[in-house]
Amino acid sequence: MDDKTPNPIDVHVGERIRQRRRMLGLSQDRLAQSLGLTFQQVQKYERGANRVSASKLFEIARTLGVRIGDLFEGLTTEAQPGVAEDGPSPFVHDMALTPEGAEIAALFPRIPRKQRRLLVDLAKALAAGAEPASEAEPD
Repeated sequence: MDDKTPNPIDVHVGERIRQRRRMLGLSQDRLAQSLGLTFQQVQKYERGANRVSASKLFEIARTLGVRIGDLFEGLTTEAQPGVAEDGPSPFVHDMALTPEGAEIAALFPRIPRKQRRLLVDLAKALAAGAEPASEAEPD
């Protein structure tokens, strides 16, 4: 890796910061103001172009309402040899990075338990390319 290539860990942490910021509905500018930064600096952190210092990482985690470790969640051994792999599967991580996935994740806890099961069944049917049972045409 040359000096201009962002470290995969910095990129991962930046993605997690962006994911949480978006989940909270914060703009880069608003997050930057709360941290005493410019929005350009937040952009650089989110891209992994600039490394986040320990003190700034602490402030970001506090501002976003997460534990510092949450910003490393899902880090894979491919990103950095010798780093333990723990956290959600890559699919869950990738899904949460999409706008629709983040929206579903934010709404899911507010859905009553019985309807959650229906939502999971619907998602399975859609993923399999079939119509959900309640929408299928009669034979």
